[in-house]
Amino acid sequence: MADKVFVRLDQRAVIEVGGEDRRTFLQGLVSNDMNKVADDRAVYAAFLTPQGKFLFDLFVVERGDVFLLETEAGRAEELRKKLAMYKLRSKVTVAVADNVAVFAVLGDGAAQVFDLPAEAGAATEFGAGVVFVDPRLAAAGLRALLPADGGPRVLEANDFACAGFETWDETRIRLGLPDGSRDIEPEKGLLLENGFDELGGVDFQKGCYLGQELTARSKYRGLIRKRLLPVEISGRTPAAGSEIRLGDAEAGEMRSACGTVGLALIRLDQFRASGGVGLTSGTTTLTASKPSWAVLPEGESGEAQART
Repeated sequence: MADKVFVRLDQRAVIEVGGEDRRTFLQGLVSNDMNKVADDRAVYAAFLTPQGKFLFDLFVVERGDVFLLETEAGRAEELRKKLAMYKLRSKVTVAVADNVAVFAVLGDGAAQVFDLPAEAGAATEFGAGVVFVDPRLAAAGLRALLPADGGPRVLEANDFACAGFETWDETRIRLGLPDGSRDIEPEKGLLLENGFDELGGVDFQKGCYLGQELTARSKYRGLIRKRLLPVEISGRTPAAGSEIRLGDAEAGEMRSACGTVGLALIRLDQFRASGGVGLTSGTTTLTASKPSWAVLPEGESGEAQART
């Protein structure tokens, strides 16, 4: 993408976690290592059920004496209550930051505008807020957590043009990146089905956290049988949750979509069998592909991974 643009992500919000115990408090709850987080480093993480199923996706960065947790706007209050429930005697504060908006910042050379290396997770203060390279994948651009009223003005003053939501949505779908519960079903989804391992959202060395056992077992026992993959859509766009088939066999389920592209949770055995070609959802034809960053397990017969 040559033009430098920003997109306001109204489906995202920010929770502030402060207090002297904030780092150890979050360390026992989220999937990534909070010791990696600093004012110049953001991480991707998840908050799970005690049984290890997905609840919330998070981008975490530090600003001053608080951690900023970017999550889904429609479920931010739910996350705040979950975090508050685990406070016990910890010296922490948890609040939804009503005056902070989330922006995606895209375009060639966008990181250089903020004197940031084009390196996943690199962060810096900017415009009374913070901006960071997407910690999952540098190719996904940047996130900016800025004052809701002044954020657009400060981005425009730095030669970024406002763009529609579809600009961001299509970009992240083509990259194979999930967007919270639009793509990962709460209380059912597994992190490793949705790329959290390769995208740096899980630290397998940090020790215990809420839901850690199932995530570790899934990795070390090779229990993942499905993966979230980009699909090209030929025909009417299937609704989220629509069944996907390969001939007479069940092959997966549709997730989010934008225009002629979408994400779908695809059974790996069917993906290998088809090479991603010939999938259908009703009268619509879908072609699935493996993102360049993804590492898919080989089949039980040792056959090569499906095409990229």
